Amino acid sequence: MKSRKKPAAPDGQRSLFGEILDWMLAPLLFVWPLSIAVTHYFASSVATYPYDQALRESVNAIARQVKFVNGRPVINLPSSARAVLRSDEIDDVYFHVMNRKGVKLVGDVELPMAEDLAYQSDEPGEVYFREVEAKGRDMRVAYTYVGDPAIPRERWLVVEVGETLEKRSQLSNKIIASVILPQFVIIPLAVILVWFGLSQGLRPLTALREKIEARAESDMSPIRTRRVPEELQPLIDAFNAMLERMRGNLDAQQRFIADAAHQMRTPLTGLKMQAQLAMRESDPVELKNSLRQIATGVDRAAHLVNQLLTLARAEARDEAQHALVPIDLDVLLRELVEEWVMRALDRQIDLGYEPAPPSEIEGNPFLLRELASNLIDNAMRYSSAGGHVTCRVVVQGDFVTLEVEDNGIGLTEEQSALVFERFYRVDGSGADGSGLGLAIVREISELHRGNASLRPNPSGLGAIARVVFPRYREKQHMPEFDAQVEGELGFRNPPTGFV
Repeated sequence: MKSRKKPAAPDGQRSLFGEILDWMLAPLLFVWPLSIAVTHYFASSVATYPYDQALRESVNAIARQVKFVNGRPVINLPSSARAVLRSDEIDDVYFHVMNRKGVKLVGDVELPMAEDLAYQSDEPGEVYFREVEAKGRDMRVAYTYVGDPAIPRERWLVVEVGETLEKRSQLSNKIIASVILPQFVIIPLAVILVWFGLSQGLRPLTALREKIEARAESDMSPIRTRRVPEELQPLIDAFNAMLERMRGNLDAQQRFIADAAHQMRTPLTGLKMQAQLAMRESDPVELKNSLRQIATGVDRAAHLVNQLLTLARAEARDEAQHALVPIDLDVLLRELVEEWVMRALDRQIDLGYEPAPPSEIEGNPFLLRELASNLIDNAMRYSSAGGHVTCRVVVQGDFVTLEVEDNGIGLTEEQSALVFERFYRVDGSGADGSGLGLAIVREISELHRGNASLRPNPSGLGAIARVVFPRYREKQHMPEFDAQVEGELGFRNPPTGFV
């Protein structure tokens, strides 16, 4: 087996592996910073809660030392209580007690008072929190109101305890670090696992590529789909369908070569013999007769070559070459009959034409002319002098039928099943020909989703050739017609425009 060099990837082409890897890692790179932000938010909330509770207890402890005696506030705050507030080694803690007008009664001057103190909620016993900035440092402040139901609320006192945020920041950073640092290990590990998983997941593609590369150039057999991933099944089905089309085209080419070699050998051998005989003749009459035989042989060989080329063209499944367009079959047949009139007169055959209403089908004009020409030629070859050949188009509902009727030698039902085979000729007919005419008719009719037949003439003489086509209806589609066509003509899925 010849070694094949792996083709270089075109410029700008990306691998499927890299594409999938990018689409999997790109969201991860986007989510990672987002997860850090979310972690920071929740870590700050978690770190704030226990220290807020401690501030709450400190505020309540000071508030319990404030009393009202005869409507006047009395604050009994021992030095031990102040020492407790100053015992924090990390954060600075401040407190003060003041009235609602902002007059400080006791406490630290470092703790700023609220600007809208008079408008704050003042439910007794409820502890509130606010954020302030003192000397360039952020501070968390807890405050509560102390009062007596016997005195107005305007004379109630405010107890506030403030604390810097160093312990909270440290705890928050520890929580964030405990969450983020493991990700520096997990994410690279995840990338490695994703890479490994993709490598294993794409192994069927690699195996499929190796299987295709290992195939011989002439191997057109379908690729087996056993143990193939579901996602690769449509690709393999499409590839097998392409192989089937290629095999069909290759078979058609091989048949054409075999047929051409087989059929051309005899006329070329005859021409060579006639030429050799002509070279030996000295009698002008015999020489002229030999040249006439050579001319006849050349005509037959040319006719055979033309038929072989037409058959090869009809067998080729080239959509561009076989473009189908709406065409009036009756107009085409009338023009073709006019071309065949002189040849019919030379053979003393009455060639007739019966007009029909507009009968459009979707077809290829060149191939349809070849089809009708072969039917007319076949009818005239098997009709004797004085015979009749009649051409007509019959429109019946959703179908258009091309008919060529003759009163020649006819054929049997058994022969009607064989006449469309290549090189088959009716025994005892005496007619010359290559036996390809009706084979060409069958190929062209199948290309146009039609059905060709040749049956004995019900009148008792000759035969009737029929080709039934689906009628063309522009931009219409009737599902019930699809089933009718499939049943009557033997094809499926009519082209767009057939009804």
